Amino acid sequence: MFQIGDKIFYPMHGGGIIEKIEEKEVFGQTQLYYVVNIPHRNMQVMLPFDKTEKLGMRPVVDPDKLDAVLSSFHDGETDTAMNDTQRQRLNLSKIKSGNIHEEIEVIRDLLRIKTKRKLGMADKNMLDNARQILISEVVLVKGIPHDQASNLLDKMFSAE
Repeated sequence: MFQIGDKIFYPMHGGGIIEKIEEKEVFGQTQLYYVVNIPHRNMQVMLPFDKTEKLGMRPVVDPDKLDAVLSSFHDGETDTAMNDTQRQRLNLSKIKSGNIHEEIEVIRDLLRIKTKRKLGMADKNMLDNARQILISEVVLVKGIPHDQASNLLDKMFSAE
């Protein structure tokens, strides 16, 4: 169970902060909802209290785990045998998982492909979205501004 003020991660949207817990009636049923502010998207979402696990909502990672994940960014192989459609499907499922390791893999693999050839529009959008989602979590974990988090990741990504 989350509390007001908790920093959370919501897959496909990124890091957010629980602003309040509200009771709402929807379709004749009264339920509790988390009201989450997602700053980098400038939006609020209401997530049903009893469906947070199914939706993949989780606490943001702790600073040590974030540092470990970021330092292992260049580890692993990129599967270049997949066609664009297969890769896009796989990358989307990785981002939807909410797993920070899989999110990093998406960014790593697309950046590696980008060094070999021009990315198509779908891949460019996927890379930008995954990057923004990761930045949003870095901002909350490290307590730094968006620009600083973006610069930190850019330096790390280019260090291969």
